[in-house]
Amino acid sequence: MTIQRTALYAGSFDPPTLGHEDIIRRGAKLFDTLVVGIGINPDKHPLFTPDEREAILREVVADLPNVKVVRFSDLTVDFARSQGASVMIRGVRTVSDIESEFTMALANHMMAPDLETIFLMAAERFSHISSTLIKQIAVMGTDATRAQLLKFIPECVVTPLLQKVQPERS
Repeated sequence: MTIQRTALYAGSFDPPTLGHEDIIRRGAKLFDTLVVGIGINPDKHPLFTPDEREAILREVVADLPNVKVVRFSDLTVDFARSQGASVMIRGVRTVSDIESEFTMALANHMMAPDLETIFLMAAERFSHISSTLIKQIAVMGTDATRAQLLKFIPECVVTPLLQKVQPERS
């Protein structure tokens, strides 16, 4: 009897970056099922709606049959359990990420000792990318921005992002 391993990679993905995609693809190789959980926090004001983020992420992972995209609004550990996940994946970009991720992993372990957290280091070429940086580039960019954004985000994200932040130019 083979044990099926399910992992959860949760985030806001507003918007999804090439760094997110890299972690998803690497996680999909490590586990039988990878759930990409889009966290919905009513206290935050994301650029993209939950429906938009879900549609974009589904397009990003369309070629990965063992990856599913699901929205959630409860505690991440509770969502992980509801999905049958035994592992939570966290991406770490920089040394400064480690402290906050470590604190969160300890809190999660106290709430759900049966869930393990694993950290995947961002590939060097993606370690500087953040959703905040992407939004700044898109807002302040010029006509050449589209080509520049492809260095940071999947192609399917570029047009929706520019339509959000530069509706008069799109």
